[in-house]
Amino acid sequence: MKTVNQKAWFLVLPVLVLVAFSAVIPLMTVVNYSVQDTFGNNVFFWAGLDWFRDTLESERMWASLGRQLVFSFTILVIEVVLGVIVALNMPKRGFWVSFCLVTMSLPLLIPWNVVGTIWQIFGRVDIGLLGYTLGQLGIDYNYTQDAGDAWFTLILMDVWHWTSLVALLAYAGLKSIPDAYYQAAKIDQASRWKVFRYIELPKMRGVLLIAILLRFMDSFMIYTEPFVVTGGGPGSSTNFLSIDLVKIALGQMDLGPAAAYSIMYFLVILLISWVFYTVMTNLDREGGTR
Repeated sequence: MKTVNQKAWFLVLPVLVLVAFSAVIPLMTVVNYSVQDTFGNNVFFWAGLDWFRDTLESERMWASLGRQLVFSFTILVIEVVLGVIVALNMPKRGFWVSFCLVTMSLPLLIPWNVVGTIWQIFGRVDIGLLGYTLGQLGIDYNYTQDAGDAWFTLILMDVWHWTSLVALLAYAGLKSIPDAYYQAAKIDQASRWKVFRYIELPKMRGVLLIAILLRFMDSFMIYTEPFVVTGGGPGSSTNFLSIDLVKIALGQMDLGPAAAYSIMYFLVILLISWVFYTVMTNLDREGGTR
């Protein structure tokens, strides 16, 4: 009888310990806070599901959720379409391939707080290049006072920061297509649209699924960049879920409501990501069976 050596689990043990300290234990702490109330001095009282009920009945939370969904879906549409267009027009070989890849990777290397600071200065009407230029063109632009300008600035900032990721992933999908596909399309005199529709797009579906999931989860949890640029203003026009949560937890020190808020926040991200993954996987499976 063959014996099974289980010693390999000792190699996984450090990872499990690290995950426990970095994810599981903090999550359990948040769950503990979400069902209790405190008046300070580490004295807690059982509150049950009251904080969850208050969060669900809060107009403030639903308004923040609506703004978050609008922002995430807006940047997804723009970045996916723009990223695919950029990938299709990138050079396929030679020196310019490396040049384009390195250049497009630069925004991805910039820390999030630095990105927010750059665009905070860039959009200022007195010293910022964007704000000053729009002012010289006669466009009334001020992201600190106008909600539409604040949204425009945040969307433009996110598109500048993350479109490169979608483009690089789409380009990787295009590079995996054998030249024989293009040669066959050329013999059949297929149009550029048909080459994209029946050859390039099916090959990019897998990487685009990854790009959409990554960008949705990241955009839905975005905090640093909009907080640095607008702080959730003007008013509450850019007060996304993440900013609202931090204001409740640190600004108001309401740990119970903040914990319940964060758990529901996590569940919303998990649910929408699962829906995205299921829909995109089914579409990819249907496309592969045709």
